[in-house]
Amino acid sequence: MHNSLDIEGRPEDTRVVVAMSGGVDSSVVAALLKSEGYDVVGVTLQLYDHGAATHRKGACCAGQDIHDARQVAERIGIPHYVLDYESRFKAAVIDRFAESYVAGETPVPCVACNQSIKFKDLLTTAQELGARVMATGHYVASRALSGGGRGLYRARDTDRDQSYFLFGTTDEQLDVLRFPLGDMTKPQTRELARRFGLSVAEKHDSQDICFVPSGKYSDVIERLRPGAAEPGEIVDVQGNVLGTHAGIIHFTVGQRRGLGIASGAPLYVVRLDAVTRRVVVGPREELRTARMVLRDVNWLGESSLEHVLADERLELFVKVRSTREPRPAWLRASAGGVEIELVDGEDGVSPGQACVFYDGADGQSRVLGGGFIKSATAASVAMPLSEPVPAAAR
Repeated sequence: MHNSLDIEGRPEDTRVVVAMSGGVDSSVVAALLKSEGYDVVGVTLQLYDHGAATHRKGACCAGQDIHDARQVAERIGIPHYVLDYESRFKAAVIDRFAESYVAGETPVPCVACNQSIKFKDLLTTAQELGARVMATGHYVASRALSGGGRGLYRARDTDRDQSYFLFGTTDEQLDVLRFPLGDMTKPQTRELARRFGLSVAEKHDSQDICFVPSGKYSDVIERLRPGAAEPGEIVDVQGNVLGTHAGIIHFTVGQRRGLGIASGAPLYVVRLDAVTRRVVVGPREELRTARMVLRDVNWLGESSLEHVLADERLELFVKVRSTREPRPAWLRASAGGVEIELVDGEDGVSPGQACVFYDGADGQSRVLGGGFIKSATAASVAMPLSEPVPAAAR
């Protein structure tokens, strides 16, 4: 293996900062680049008061993870630094997460962490350390474009693909970011960890939001925003009161269990109204969303977003959940800003979620950008489609 970073020049003359979380993926990246001769420096971020999560499986960036990252650095013989980013992480990620939930949204804190901490503050630190590039253990690919610059692509292993969480990466950041695992599978990564003799070779993957050690979001929100869990009504889509609740922070769109009301047919949370403190429930078909208005859109495609929106519409594919495959849609300008119209609709769409754009639905398709869902229109009330179905969706 050679030149996993896709850059010119001798590896020994190239300093690389590797963001080491203490997990197997970033540890393999550091060991792989060291084996190829690069001047590797490992950096681990202390992001929150790890306390209860220190030895908990499924949590990342905790005390045990810092210890593991340090062990790996010693094993492969690279300098390793731990940076205290707790205050930055709280302001940019944890506080925003709580505010979003209180507003009735479903936030994606991993996106905010990548945008505001890892690919902004940490990237600046990497450059201050004299690094030419920064590498991470994300399963996503960065490739040179024929017209210059670099593009972001889904990972070869679509089951591990993390492109959904990286749509906010800018063109400038992509020039100095590298993702050596983009063409690997998880078993291949673990095999490399064993080959390099890393202590984390069999370590469990992180699964939960790192600062929610209990896995229960409402506990964190109530601690950060005392009094946020105000009681309110549970109503059906016609506005009929069916019961009461202890706070909308205990609910998410698409939820079926734990509603606390009796019903002859299954009911799902279809909308959360923070102003009236109402939880709106309805049958499954009410979860179907046809249109979404987006905010804070980041565009990574050719030309500019303004030029793209000047046309009538753009056919593309979108993901509204990290675990779902891209679905055909149209991107267009609207009175509310940037709008996505889904060809087949999508269930369980909630404000606050990310909507990520792709140029295809297959593996290794290019990421064209994305934005956060500002509002969603149910398929039951949306106007009929006026355009033909995109050719790729037929």
